[in-house]
Amino acid sequence: MQVILMERIEKLGQMGDIVNVKPGFARNFLLPKGKALRATEENIKDFETRKAQLEAQNLELKSDAKAVGTKMNGATVILVRQAGEAGQLYGSVNARDIAQALNDTGFIVGRNQVRLDQPIKTLGLHNVSLTLHPEVSVNVTANVARSEDEAQIQTETGRALLSQAEEEALAEAAEVAADVAVAEQAETMFEEGAAPEATPDDSADDAAQADDTPTDETADGDEAAKAE
Repeated sequence: MQVILMERIEKLGQMGDIVNVKPGFARNFLLPKGKALRATEENIKDFETRKAQLEAQNLELKSDAKAVGTKMNGATVILVRQAGEAGQLYGSVNARDIAQALNDTGFIVGRNQVRLDQPIKTLGLHNVSLTLHPEVSVNVTANVARSEDEAQIQTETGRALLSQAEEEALAEAAEVAADVAVAEQAETMFEEGAAPEATPDDSADDAAQADDTPTDETADGDEAAKAE
């Protein structure tokens, strides 16, 4: 289906572009939200007539969004949730939760402006992108913690606050992963026929063996001595 974009759509085009989209995408998203019009001759003529006005309105909205974005970009919101020792939430944090947390701090954003591919299900600091305008995006941090105090610790350390047992389990898992990587590398070298690197002890033994091996000159001298 051909449509006229009424605003910039990421990975699709700019305002005024006539593009081909899937009918379902147009009927379920672009058209009902006023982001595009069917590319009929009438609509194309109407857009050209109002193009200057629409562009002026877009610039004004973009300017307002930039002003808000300057204050919002880099902001952090705290979301207190219950979680297990491993940091897994008993539930999740979704786009609506983040929008509400931002609204509680004085910003005005809608759930549909929060770009969250999937709900947050673990403790920690999570980077979240927001679209304030088709051409203005900002990033905020969702600090998901069990309490305000733990959120402060996470802010200071830059990572999720887990139990001591879980910290030890993660460290052990990292060691196991490192051992597996070394083993896989050795196996790959063996399969490719690569000779293993000589160790310092091997080099020393080779050198000692070389010293003990008689040279041609030494052998000739010994034979001359015997002849005498």
